[in-house]
Amino acid sequence: MKKAHFLGFAQHGLSSHVVGMWRHPQDKVGWDFAGQEYWQHLARTMERGLFDGIFLADELAPYSSFEGSSDATARYAVQFPTHEPGALAPVISGATTHLGVGLTLSTAFEHPYSMARRLSTMDHLTAGRVAWNVVGSYSPSEWEAYGEVMPDRAQRYERIAEYVEVCRKLWRSWGPGAVVADRASGVWADPARIAEVDHRGTHFTCRGRHFVKPSPQGEPVIFQAGSSPQGRDFAAATADAVFAIHPTVEAMRAYSDDMRERIARCGRDPEQVKLYYGILPVVAPTSEAARRKADEIESLVPEGGALAMLSGQLGVDFGAVDPDAPLVDIDVPGIQGVKDALVAQAAEGERVTVAEAARIYSSRFSMPRLVGTPAEVADEIETFLDDGGADGFILLATYTPGCFEEFVDLVVPELQRRGRYRTEYPARTLRDNIRHD
Repeated sequence: MKKAHFLGFAQHGLSSHVVGMWRHPQDKVGWDFAGQEYWQHLARTMERGLFDGIFLADELAPYSSFEGSSDATARYAVQFPTHEPGALAPVISGATTHLGVGLTLSTAFEHPYSMARRLSTMDHLTAGRVAWNVVGSYSPSEWEAYGEVMPDRAQRYERIAEYVEVCRKLWRSWGPGAVVADRASGVWADPARIAEVDHRGTHFTCRGRHFVKPSPQGEPVIFQAGSSPQGRDFAAATADAVFAIHPTVEAMRAYSDDMRERIARCGRDPEQVKLYYGILPVVAPTSEAARRKADEIESLVPEGGALAMLSGQLGVDFGAVDPDAPLVDIDVPGIQGVKDALVAQAAEGERVTVAEAARIYSSRFSMPRLVGTPAEVADEIETFLDDGGADGFILLATYTPGCFEEFVDLVVPELQRRGRYRTEYPARTLRDNIRHD
């Protein structure tokens, strides 16, 4: 019987993906998101719940697609402010023993040589618990902030693939027995066993030895969120784990089947690449109380903030679009998977409008919202595991740290009673914990 895996979905900022969460009367009461104590508590809560890790999203600049400005982004705290995620790796790992740290780090503005070095260093400092969510920066505001022009999606994926190729050449360049550490002779390493990488590609040139000794995992766990056909192919060929957003169990199953076929075509074992789906759990002792909580969360989303969020994610100024226009008819340069998930929200024969899409996306990020008692939430999780083909789930935050505390205290024990969740960590590294129940 398949057991669930969980990751907590957060961002190093005031608000995460639910616009208006900072307004909730239970959000961060007594906590400062910019202080390490908050993250230590959040990490310990997730480790108490035996989560695989915390998955940290990121943006490199405030969204500015809506009305040609980042004013609404700042006004409504739409993933604003957002602090740098990598700094949290030693803070989180220092407060825990098993919890992994998934970092969203962009390939757009940093050379792969320095990225490989940084991630190897973090893997050492966390004792083998780092994951890298590989992104290429989809928001025009990020490219504008760095003074560059955003390439199209096809070019971005071509560049990302070569970027990861260079990193992996570096990570895999130290051979067995490279470290001699012979005090008598004074020889610490055998240079013949440490290859000098000489890469000359379309987008990158790199000549040099990897500057960090092999880390506990050898290389970080690679996460990818491929949604377009090209993105799915990249994830199938590259990722250790895939994160996807699909609003229904039928959409999950279609994606699961498609991804496992693509993984197999790449000559890889589909069972070794774990599929995590986003969910938004809202749990309470009674169904009625859970529905009230869900309604309150949704009521806190401001209309301007919702449109700014959707504009930023899809790269379209929805301030200049008819709010009643069907979303399906609008081309997006941003995240294709977000658009696809929102379009799929429609009932049969209907079309999701821009206004509806903004409201849905800003209150639950196009994820299935699991509202109910611990037993009712566990029922839906089991359905996604058995019928949707999911291996695990990324839990969207609503108000923190309470939403994660409630899930750990209420839903985790219910799943354990059913034999659908681990009762202890099977290993020490993140890669091993992801691969085993």
